[in-house]
Amino acid sequence: MPMYRDQSLIPTEAIRLAALGSLAEKPRHYGKLAVEVRHFASRMLGPTLDILGTSIELLRYEGLIEPIGRMAGPGQSLTADTEVRITDAGRAALMELLTSRVRAPMTDLSRMVVALKLRFLHLLGREEQRAQFEMLVELATAELARLRDLASQESTGDSPLGDWLIHEITQTEERLAWYRDRLAKL
Repeated sequence: MPMYRDQSLIPTEAIRLAALGSLAEKPRHYGKLAVEVRHFASRMLGPTLDILGTSIELLRYEGLIEPIGRMAGPGQSLTADTEVRITDAGRAALMELLTSRVRAPMTDLSRMVVALKLRFLHLLGREEQRAQFEMLVELATAELARLRDLASQESTGDSPLGDWLIHEITQTEERLAWYRDRLAKL
């Protein structure tokens, strides 16, 4: 599965995670699935063809999803009303995507990957869920160290950059506390 060298997801893999995760919960009509994935991605990242350009239909050709009922032939496209479900190979791919790393620093894409992981966390076993929260704690801790280091190196005083860094540090501290709290509850 294509990923960055650090085993974090590339943008198209985040879309695959959204589609496969939705289908792991229940079969859906192809058109509804496409709308759900597009809606989620555009709300997280804004409208962008770069990330939405990969067709969900490609998942069928890779054997990760399959039509239910009327079987579409190899040369036929899925229609909006074709109901699709995840395959065993799709579930294996989903588990790989769900347990992948999250790339630092926290970018819009990283936030979307975290949101998707949290959205489909219930599909993982308890130990895998713990591992994901441990990874998120590690990520937020590193992010916090990076921001604090930047704040200590800059003579920001009462400046927009200084205010922004304080804001980012506060948000990261809150995110770290939330991750730790969720981890403690598992």
